[in-house]
Amino acid sequence: MHKESAPARIRQYVDSLVNPRRLKTREVKVGGMGIGGSHPIRVQSMTTTDTLDTAGSVAQCIRMIEAGCQLLRLTAPSLKEAENLRVIREELRRRSYTTPLVADIHFTPNAAELAARIVEKVRINPGNYADKKKFATLSYTDTEYQAELERIYKRFAPLVRICKEYGTAMRIGTNHGSLSDRIMSRYGDTPEGMVQSALEFLDICEDLNYHDIVISMKASNPQVMVQAYRLLAQRMQERDYVYPLHVGVTEAGDGEDGRIKSALGMGTLLADGIGDTVRVSLTEEPEAEMPVGRYLVRHFERYMDQADPHLEEVPSPINPYAYTRRPSKAVYNIGGDHVPRVIADLSQAPLREQDLLAVGHYYSLQLDKWNMTDMGADYLYLGSHPSPFMLPNGLRAIYDAAVWHNLPDTTGAYPYYVSLAEWQAANLLPHQPAFVRLTLTDTGHSLLSAAAQAPVILVLEADDSPIRIHAWRNLFFHLMQAGITCPVIVHTHLHPLRDNDPHTPEARLQTELGCLLGPLLTDGLGDGFWLSADPALYSRECVNRSLFTALQMARARITKTEYISCPSCGRTLFDLQETTARIRARTEHLKGVKIGIMGCIVNGPGEMADADYGYVGSGPGQITLYRGQEVVQQKVPAEQAVDALIALIAGDGRWVESARETS
Repeated sequence: MHKESAPARIRQYVDSLVNPRRLKTREVKVGGMGIGGSHPIRVQSMTTTDTLDTAGSVAQCIRMIEAGCQLLRLTAPSLKEAENLRVIREELRRRSYTTPLVADIHFTPNAAELAARIVEKVRINPGNYADKKKFATLSYTDTEYQAELERIYKRFAPLVRICKEYGTAMRIGTNHGSLSDRIMSRYGDTPEGMVQSALEFLDICEDLNYHDIVISMKASNPQVMVQAYRLLAQRMQERDYVYPLHVGVTEAGDGEDGRIKSALGMGTLLADGIGDTVRVSLTEEPEAEMPVGRYLVRHFERYMDQADPHLEEVPSPINPYAYTRRPSKAVYNIGGDHVPRVIADLSQAPLREQDLLAVGHYYSLQLDKWNMTDMGADYLYLGSHPSPFMLPNGLRAIYDAAVWHNLPDTTGAYPYYVSLAEWQAANLLPHQPAFVRLTLTDTGHSLLSAAAQAPVILVLEADDSPIRIHAWRNLFFHLMQAGITCPVIVHTHLHPLRDNDPHTPEARLQTELGCLLGPLLTDGLGDGFWLSADPALYSRECVNRSLFTALQMARARITKTEYISCPSCGRTLFDLQETTARIRARTEHLKGVKIGIMGCIVNGPGEMADADYGYVGSGPGQITLYRGQEVVQQKVPAEQAVDALIALIAGDGRWVESARETS
């Protein structure tokens, strides 16, 4: 059989993609707390209060600490806020709270230099600390570029010296959306540009013999974010000096979208062994971020540095720094160029019509027929229960093989075989599509080559592996190495809630699903996904909706509107949670439209670089509207801004009325 050639040797960013080991980083002290090295992964967050509101900030900090926050970040946009950090810190210490504080700095080196004398850590953004962001296209000769680096050295060195003198740690926090025009001119809006932006500032720190540094590579697009962190990890290992990494997806949004998007990106990196501290950025109260962050950390700490003896490790055939979907042939409408499919598990009992409503199908009284929403499941796994009625046109069923063979009419139905041997024994016609289970021990099976020549959809199952994410990944590597291009469905079971799990069942499902699918979707692995869960704990509606949301957040299948909204902070100029809810209520039917909702200009046009439209606070009671990164309307009164946003979308011909008929 023809084997795919592996790509040219790519230096990996971690030792193993199959047997997980945490990336070894140097230890950095933030006050009395250690980050990196052998320390546990720390969970942190950021206040949403005005830093000049001492009482409000202290009260929110205490709520965050009691929810599990181990590092508190507050914005310091000017000298006034930086100075008030002293008052907030003293009041927290007076109340016996010793959690380290971090000053968040954009644009204001003087505020950073003051804050570094007060708090345990400062965060600077290399995209706007000494550079400007005007979305200008610039051109530099090598000499001119070097002169700019020397200018930045002079601007940044005073802060480094202060941090070194006071024992203050620093985070060099690169954001995808706020790369400077200078970086953009040379590297583009890319993971490479993000890494170079941080390394330029890191070079200055190292030249001054300062090493108490944590680095982050944040983006609202999980795929970009993962690629940037991986590339940074690889570059730091080349330099033989690996700093701790602060991991997070910025502007993740709220609710289901925010939790799944965060878990997709952060879970992928934690599965790789990357991450020493995490922050989940939700457009909610900051204490709501703690259960998600703590769950992510516990989920991966349970098996990190363990090995599965059943795994025969295969070298990775993928490029981890660029997205490429695994090549597969199309079988019926799975694989090939088709979007990943969703299989709904309705096997627990005989099918009822209301079950179809739960998985995205609805009945039109006017047309007297069933229809599918954009988030309607593509296949139903019915197990041993034949459907008592004809399924809607286009909806297919998967049955256990014994049941399928006894169906009077197999039109629109496919068999599921629990082993390759069972599939071969069935002696199906060469053109009959079938689903066949593939387990960890099947990679060397003699029948795998025969399946590769037939219309077979492989169903990967590895729930018995202690590290099932990596087992799936390794199974894909085996198939790619052998040149087997059968489409692949990933099937997993969501286990019952554990004791002391702070999540609701729905929130737990969203977080764990992101962790499970992120490492696959990020690298283009998987032609469909099948999640089995106890319907008494997890509603079918939630399971189905969450699967589609995970595909959307990974940019694998677009089925709804996407909101890129910041988590709010002391710079925010309007109520982000209330505003996001109002915009969502008016626009959530606009499939494929991405809307950025930003509280201030710091998190404005840059951070919503991935959005089609932007709604940005530009002053008290004033909103600026964007089309992409272009300003369209300024100083729009806040009470008129949502209507103006809808008018902008309509003017571009992208508005449709919400006209779905319900049963």
